[in-house]
Amino acid sequence: MINFLYLSKGLNAMARAHRMGSMAGHLGAAVVAGYFVGEQRPDLEAEVNQGIEGDLERVIAGESVFGKRMTKNAKLTDSELFEAFPKEKPDERLIDDIAEALAKNIALPRESGHNVIFASIAIHALKEHPEFATPSVIDGIRKLIGLFDKSHPGSGYYGKAKGRITGNKVTLADMAAEGAPHYTDIPGMVDAVLDEIINQDPNNHRQGYGGLLHVNNHAAAITELAQYGYPELVPAAVAAHHRHLLLWRSLPNVADEFGPEAFSEYNPFTAAYWTSGKVPYDRALLTHRVKTMFGFNELAEATDNDLKEKSAFEKLRYMM
Repeated sequence: MINFLYLSKGLNAMARAHRMGSMAGHLGAAVVAGYFVGEQRPDLEAEVNQGIEGDLERVIAGESVFGKRMTKNAKLTDSELFEAFPKEKPDERLIDDIAEALAKNIALPRESGHNVIFASIAIHALKEHPEFATPSVIDGIRKLIGLFDKSHPGSGYYGKAKGRITGNKVTLADMAAEGAPHYTDIPGMVDAVLDEIINQDPNNHRQGYGGLLHVNNHAAAITELAQYGYPELVPAAVAAHHRHLLLWRSLPNVADEFGPEAFSEYNPFTAAYWTSGKVPYDRALLTHRVKTMFGFNELAEATDNDLKEKSAFEKLRYMM
């Protein structure tokens, strides 16, 4: 199991992240998600738990690219985000405030789905452990989600000729003709994302919209909105996710320019991954590795197709 103290530390950091900027939400969200990987899979080998806790300690210590290094004028250090708030009486009813903040920006993909990812991780944590649902924590996370109200969908690299383009300037009218999946509900979305994971090919190198990591995590977050009592948010969330997936699929293969996509020899749920001496920390994986492990587990829980789940699990190392 992962040390329970990481849960409260991560929530504290999420609640203070708005004082740095929306992307600072990565730090606390990663630490919360890392804790829950231990709850999702309590039989993990000790080396996996130790590796995850090592990632979380690196995040807290300030090694993330999304903390003070991104916001150089920030008045807080990364480690200060994780400090405890003064003691307050929790109120589980306040959790709805996070969902209300999310409702204002959920209809469009925002920064590769981070609005939904951060909100859902917080909701999951607070619904499971309402003793942490204090006014300061809830208000801070609500403010973090509100920072996405005017955000664009993220951006993608469309080759040397076009360069990087934000998703709100990309036309997707032809994607249906190119075999892109269509879905309007959670089961369809989960199937589509698992298929994308299964069909990964390192020689088809795309760059943008958070990569398949975020397509996975965005979808997982939507399954949690339904699970934890906010089904009214799901239709708009699924529609936004579908646009996110189409944007990612619209990216050209840039392997000729950058080479094949890097991937790991081992699955991150195995001890071999963490003891190989080859744990990667590029591509912002420090804050995304455990969130993707957590998100994949949530997707796996949302499907009844055991064969598809197993096939996707075997390809998870391609994102790591």
